[in-house]
Order: sequence, then C-alpha cells, then structure tokens
Amino acid sequence: MPTAAPQSLVGHIPALRRYARSLTGDAWNADDLVQDTLERACERWQLWAAGSDLRAWLFTLMHNLFVDGARRAVRQQAGRVDMDVEEAAQDFTVSGGGAEQVLDLQRCLLRLPADQREVLLLASLQDLRYEDIARITGVPIGTVMSRLSRARTRLRELMDGRPPAAGAAPALRRLK
Repeated sequence: MPTAAPQSLVGHIPALRRYARSLTGDAWNADDLVQDTLERACERWQLWAAGSDLRAWLFTLMHNLFVDGARRAVRQQAGRVDMDVEEAAQDFTVSGGGAEQVLDLQRCLLRLPADQREVLLLASLQDLRYEDIARITGVPIGTVMSRLSRARTRLRELMDGRPPAAGAAPALRRLK
C-alpha cells in the first residue's frame, strides 16, 4: 500500500462511521462495519484506481459488506418467526399524548426498506451525487432517484405518525 494511503483513508473515517451508524442503527455494529471496510480497503488497495473518487470506492466496499452481512443474517434466521414491523409500531412510539406522539428519526429510518434507507442516507447524510450513489449501490440512476423519492415520502409519513398511504404498493423482496 502506498504511504499516502493511510492518511487518505483516515480522512474518510468520520463519514464512514456516520453512514455505518445509520445503516446498522447500532454503534457497536457500525464500528465493526467501518473496521471491516477499512480492512478490506487495505487488503484490496491495488484495486482502487488512482485519481478516482476514494470516498465512493470506500462507500461501495461498505455497501457490499453490509449487504453481505444482511444476506448472511437472513440465511441464519431462516425458519425463525419474523415480527411484522407495522404490528410492532407501538413499540417505536415515544410516550406522550395524542398528536404529539411521533416516532423518532432513528427508528423511522430503521423502518424504511433497506434499499430506500441506504439511498436516502447516501444522498442526505453523505451528500453524494446520484451517479456516485448508483455506482455504490449497483443500480441505475433512475432507480436511485425513485428510491430516494419513495424514502423521503415514507419517512415524512413515519415522522408524522401516519400509516402508509392507502393503495400503496407493498414492499417487495428480492428472491433468488
């Protein structure tokens, strides 16, 4: 690894930690994800094209690690009873009265579908361009824009404490 590499990686750690924390919702898992991302970056440093966007490359590594971990968790949970998030909505509400009863931002973000949450965080928290988000997530730019729009709409509904709009399409899962 070139000697300038560690210094250039260090500058991206705060952004990686913010994004990992938003993805995982947990400080310990976020730190593990950042560490795994940095380890993979060091192991595969020769794959980074000098002069290209290091930040986008690091976020791509993190995205791939997170998706791999999520898939592994799904495989491990096969056969277990899953709880519907909508049924557990009462557990996510802040105690209070009537109209002032709202969901906090972190819990609302965690209730978004993972693909929408990821695009929303990359666009809002990391201020990445659609092209960079498309490259990181491996989807077309139009899909990025669509996911971002749906995520913003759903987040607004969750923050207002409203159920999904009537007639809204159910979340789809990718099956292989």
